[in-house]
Amino acid sequence: MKISRWAAGIAVALLATGCAGSFALAGEVLAADGLEPCPASPNCVSSQAADEGRRVAPLRYTGDEADARKRLLAVLRGMGGAQVKQDAGNDIHAEFRSAVFGFVDDVIFRFGPAGEIQLRSASRTGYYDFGANRRRVEAIRSGFDNRTEALR
Repeated sequence: MKISRWAAGIAVALLATGCAGSFALAGEVLAADGLEPCPASPNCVSSQAADEGRRVAPLRYTGDEADARKRLLAVLRGMGGAQVKQDAGNDIHAEFRSAVFGFVDDVIFRFGPAGEIQLRSASRTGYYDFGANRRRVEAIRSGFDNRTEALR
């Protein structure tokens, strides 16, 4: 009886988080003139989202873009479950893997003019992310801002 309740709980958790979503690879989320819009599911945030509930502010920096890129990469490499998959041109693509079930979230950063880094963080699978993508973006922002302050 104990085992069946445990198994049922795991099954419900998997269904709630892993079965009703879309799968996106880095090439699919890098649109030519901006970031791919968030899907209909509430497991994505973007600095270019039209919906206020999904919008996050872009990262901002002053000074050299190369220095900002180094700071951002250092923040990403210092975060648990993160792996930088692409660092080319104006874009950085990082994957974050959850510790428990191994779900993958894609985070795309696009360097633009005037000291802004546009970003999008989205779950590959599932429907709800329980705020994980927004919390991750804010943790990245905090780390990026703290590294910027340390250089002043």
